Amino acid sequence: MTAPSTFGLSSEARNLHWLLTNLVEEVPGLLSVAVVSSDGLLLLSSDPGRNAEARAGLEARPKGPRGSSADLATIVSGIGSLTIGAAKLMDSGAVKHTMVAMDEGSVFVMSISDGSLLGVHGSADCDMSVVAYHMALFVGRAGHVLTPELRSELRKSLEDESTGSAR
Repeated sequence: MTAPSTFGLSSEARNLHWLLTNLVEEVPGLLSVAVVSSDGLLLLSSDPGRNAEARAGLEARPKGPRGSSADLATIVSGIGSLTIGAAKLMDSGAVKHTMVAMDEGSVFVMSISDGSLLGVHGSADCDMSVVAYHMALFVGRAGHVLTPELRSELRKSLEDESTGSAR
């Protein structure tokens, strides 16, 4: 996974990028990581460069959901919406985290703040307890800084990156 560019971003946005980079570097077996807003939009990604590669078809067999953090964001948003609806239906309170284990990998979703979600796609051999622990650290450190202004800045940053716009 490649580190996203932080040139021209506020210190809060750079800190979130740094936290995401640490998550990716410290946890073996992570394939893709995405931070998603409450409305399902990708805010922060572990591999923004792969989104363009996936669209251009440069990888024969991309890793992760079609090789794109944007696809992971869609999955995370859907899982988040489904589990929130289930919790309301069962009158069980807020959803804290969700895990989907598959033969060839796992998807982890954890609430950050005000509906924002952290999603991780891990390989089949990743240690689920280590992934959950580091996700909880990320959420604890990032939750209080994900303000509406910062979410807007992160969205704009991803849009600029995908269109190749200069800051």
